[in-house]
Formats: sequence, C-alpha cells, structure tokens
Amino acid sequence: MTEQKTNILARSVAGRLHYGWIVAAVAFLVLMCVAGVRATPGVLIVPLEKAFGWDRSTISSAIAVNLVLFGLMGPFAGAAMQRFGIRRPVLTALTLLALALMLSTLIGRPWQLMLTWGLMVGLGAGVISTVFAATVVNRWFTARRGLMMGVLAASTAMGQLVFLPLLGWIAETASWKILSWTLVGFLALLIPLFAWLMVERPEQLGLTTYGAIPTTGADPGAAAGTNNPLVIAWQALKRAAGVRDFWLLFGSFFVCGLSTNGLIGTHFIAFCFDGGIPEVRAAGILAMMGICNLFGTTLSGWLSDRYDCRWLLFWYYCLRGLSLLYLPYSDLSFWGLSLFGLFYGLDWLATVPPTLRITTDIFGKRDAAVIFGWIFVGHQLGAGFAAFGSGTVRTLLGNYTDAFLAASFMCALAAIAVLLIARRFQLAPPTSPRSA
Repeated sequence: MTEQKTNILARSVAGRLHYGWIVAAVAFLVLMCVAGVRATPGVLIVPLEKAFGWDRSTISSAIAVNLVLFGLMGPFAGAAMQRFGIRRPVLTALTLLALALMLSTLIGRPWQLMLTWGLMVGLGAGVISTVFAATVVNRWFTARRGLMMGVLAASTAMGQLVFLPLLGWIAETASWKILSWTLVGFLALLIPLFAWLMVERPEQLGLTTYGAIPTTGADPGAAAGTNNPLVIAWQALKRAAGVRDFWLLFGSFFVCGLSTNGLIGTHFIAFCFDGGIPEVRAAGILAMMGICNLFGTTLSGWLSDRYDCRWLLFWYYCLRGLSLLYLPYSDLSFWGLSLFGLFYGLDWLATVPPTLRITTDIFGKRDAAVIFGWIFVGHQLGAGFAAFGSGTVRTLLGNYTDAFLAASFMCALAAIAVLLIARRFQLAPPTSPRSA
C-alpha cells in the first residue's frame, strides 16, 4: 500500500519536479529531527546534576558512549542500506530512538542513563547519520552532489535551530521528562511520513539520477548487495586501510568530531551556565550557531563541487582552531559569544561535503558511503574522547579552558594533515563479493 501511494505521488509530480528532491527533503527532515535528539544531552547535563546529584564526568561518560556508538554504527548502517535498502534500517532506528526516549523518563541510576541515552540512542542515531545522507545523495543525484551533501549536512544546524531553544525552555520551565516526551511526539509523526514518501532508487520510478544522461545500461551501483552487511563493511575497511589518504581523512575527522560534537555540542551550554548564562540563553546562542552552520555547510557543498577540497579543509580547520582559541578569553559577553558563534557556526559541519567528495573520488561511488562511514567512526571517536575528557577536565580543574586550548591545537594539526592528501587519485576497482 505504501509503495502504491508513493508511486501515485511520484506520478503527480512527474514532469514538474524530479522525485530526488522529495527524497532529499524527507531525508533532511529525518536528519533534522534526529539532530534534535542528539543535541538533547547537552541540555540535560545541568538538569540531571540537579535531579540526581551526578557529577559531569558521570553524565559525560554516557554521552561519550552515545557519540562513539553513533560513529561505530556508520559503516554497518551504510552496508545495511546497501544490502536491505534505506527504508528498513531507518524505520528500525527511528523506532529504537522513540523507545529509548520513553524509557529514559524512568531512569534513576547512572547505568540506566548509560543504557538509554548512551547505548540505545547511540545505536539508533548512528544509523541516521551522515552515512544515511551520503547514501541518499549518491543514489539520487549525479549533478549538484556536493551541494546536496552540504544541504543534508546542514540539517544538523536546522535541528539545533528548531529544537534547542524549545528543549532549553522545557528543561528550565517544566522538567527533563517532559522534554523526552516532546521528542517522542515528533518521532511518532515522523515515522509514518518517512515510510510513505521514501523510495529506494530512481529506477523504481523509471527515472535516472538527477543530472544523469539517460542510458540503456544499468547503474553499477543500483543492485543491492548479496553479502551480509557485516561482510560488506569489513571488506570496505580492508580495502580502505591500505590507502594512506584514508588514514589522513580518518585522523582529520577525529579532530573534527573532537572539536564539534564532543566539545561544543556537549559542553557549550554547561560552559555558559558556569559563567552565569541561563540555559535558555545558552541554548539560543547554540541555535544561532546553527543558523550560521546552515549557510556555511551549504556554501561548503557548493564550493566542494568547484575547488580543491584539500584547501577547503585546510581553511576550515584553521578557522575553527582560531575560534576555539578565542572562546575561553571572550569574557562571555553578548558580543564576545556572538563573534565566536558567527565564525564557529559557519565552520561547524563545513568539513563534511569536501571529506565525502574526496572519499568518493578515491574509492568510487559504490563504496563511498560505507568507507565514509568508517571515516565517520574517527569523527565520533574524537567526539566521545572530547565529551568524556572535557567533562573530566571540568570536574578536576573547575573550568573548560584547557579543553578548548587542546582542541585548538588539534585543529592546527588537522589543517596540516589534509594538505598531505594526494590531489589525484588512482585506485584499482574493488573486487566483487563473489570473487573475494
């Protein structure tokens, strides 16, 4: 029934709009809502401190598990989408997230926080990550691929913009349990909408990818894989591990996650609260960064279609490092934080489109999403390291200054590393699963 309704909708827009735009819009909405769920732990740190008396290292440890699992799921989620299609893995993940949020309202012990916000949310959100975005873009777009990846990566910014002020207000005026139930309501609306509108591939509607020249030959990446997703993921890693540029991308993305999700995404609201700024206002500043991120990441996607992605990454990491160096000395004034938010926000996820573009150039369209998933593991390992490490620094020293300075130094190293990536790539085509 769902497929029939989708085909009716596809026929109704035929000749006026390529259905890839609808698929991209649905993917953007899903990524935006999941970004709201992933941003919630940063809002919960202070309420959980007050409710249970847990210190920040305890709360941060659950967030760190969440962030690491979010990354580790990437390559396996990409392989599952290659094997089973997009719909089933994403619907399963959305259902798991809703269940985790419902159970989180019953927690009273640290291990329960670890189970819900750490394990379950990490696994569910890990399926619906940049790997999901990369899979949608590679399946539905030939032209404007970099731009579309930038738009989908910017969904995180839109999630911050839409959800953070609301979540901060609920946490301050009502309770953190109401906050969780609010997110459950959004997911309950999203699940049937996604099931209705998502179509796996343009070939199912008699279309080619957007911008492709129609041919009689089949798209080599169109057929679903026959291997177990675990086999697909590990074979992709084995292939990538022998390429030096893979490790340069992996290491630079480790720093990207360390300096974004792990540090600012997790601890910025708590850092502002330490400086006397209420949670709602701090969440508003973080949402303002989301607006800048929306423009910055979309622009980065456009640039990655036109310029050397290595130099784009170099400047992104340099500017991010400078903004983190400035933050602890900004005196937390309105203008000081606004200046930080402007430069940091424009740069937050700008690294995603050029990193995916380089990955696709090296490993080819078919394996790009899975291998990008392994690179994204590095991103989330860095995020988990920073989430736990920054919380520990705050517990031991009473401030976050050393954490910001260390992240700034790591950004400088990443800027140098990306320039070592080869400009032109020549790699033998992957071995077919049967011959392997």
